[in-house]
Amino acid sequence: MTDRFAERLLDWYDKHGRHDLPWHHDRSPYRVWVSEIMLQQTQVTTVIPYYRAFMERFPTVRDLAEAPTDDVLSHWSGLGYYARARNLQKAAVRVMEDHGGKFPDSQEQLEDLPGIGRSTAAAIIAQSRDRRAAILDGNVKRVLARYHAVPGWPGQASTLKALWTHAEEHTPSTRVRDYTQAIMDLGAMVCTRSRPACDKCPLQGGCEARARHEIDLYPGRKPKKEKPEKVTWMLILEDPQGRVLLELRPPSGIWGGLWSLPELDPAYGAEELEEACEQRFGVACSQPGLISGFRHTFSHYHLHIQPARLRVTGSQGINEPGNHRWLHRDEALALGLPAPVRSLLANPEQAALL
Repeated sequence: MTDRFAERLLDWYDKHGRHDLPWHHDRSPYRVWVSEIMLQQTQVTTVIPYYRAFMERFPTVRDLAEAPTDDVLSHWSGLGYYARARNLQKAAVRVMEDHGGKFPDSQEQLEDLPGIGRSTAAAIIAQSRDRRAAILDGNVKRVLARYHAVPGWPGQASTLKALWTHAEEHTPSTRVRDYTQAIMDLGAMVCTRSRPACDKCPLQGGCEARARHEIDLYPGRKPKKEKPEKVTWMLILEDPQGRVLLELRPPSGIWGGLWSLPELDPAYGAEELEEACEQRFGVACSQPGLISGFRHTFSHYHLHIQPARLRVTGSQGINEPGNHRWLHRDEALALGLPAPVRSLLANPEQAALL
């Protein structure tokens, strides 16, 4: 049985929803899964070119499982939240090793894979199998919180529980694939975070937040917390052949597993960078030239980056050689790089200002 909520939503979707996104073609569990992971905290318009390039390079779960991690991360570079890419490959390996290359058919088994939670597992089942499973991504939370005037921030356990209850009760038994796309589309296109188009919403007649004239109160806001400020030196060490030194980040944490420019503690003054580089990397350098600093914001802190360019004048023998590479810029740009590092290396005119 389909309730009136789902009926209205499906009628709207048939006329106004998105029916031709790249992952709507050949909706295999693998293709749906990749799209769902990319779409986490990322807009559709941003994801589309990344998705197409990713699927061209890794058309099957086997291709992804067997690919070099650097290759996977390079195709994710710029999307952010790089743990998603690392978990994507870990899950691909598990699918090959534990499930013979076929995605498991149950929600419980899907949730057991790295990086797949309850909503993502449900989306894979609903979108690829057209089987009933309730989803609750950010857009869906917003629609349901407003429609039912659910108080509180969705990150709180009681609020999340109430939203899951509503998600389950409204998910129909038929046209589940269309319904899950419809409610995501409604949140993305009509019931938006700011300035929602309530007059175009098919659910406006039953929306409690609209009836109370309290749309802006739902969903509840996350309690504000000031982000700490951090500072770092980011070094562009260039050898006589024009190669730049890159450093492999630890596998977990910020930019985990990506290649980055080496960093030094901000306690060093500019005049101390030469000596610091010799001590840490075992190379002799010229005096540093400074590039304009900038701020990069992570989910939980702001990082003030002060780039400095130093030309290597002596040996290029590096301490910890396994974690460092001398690469020309075009070679470096083919690797998985954090967005600010990619920007610095891709804009040599910026370095020319030194």
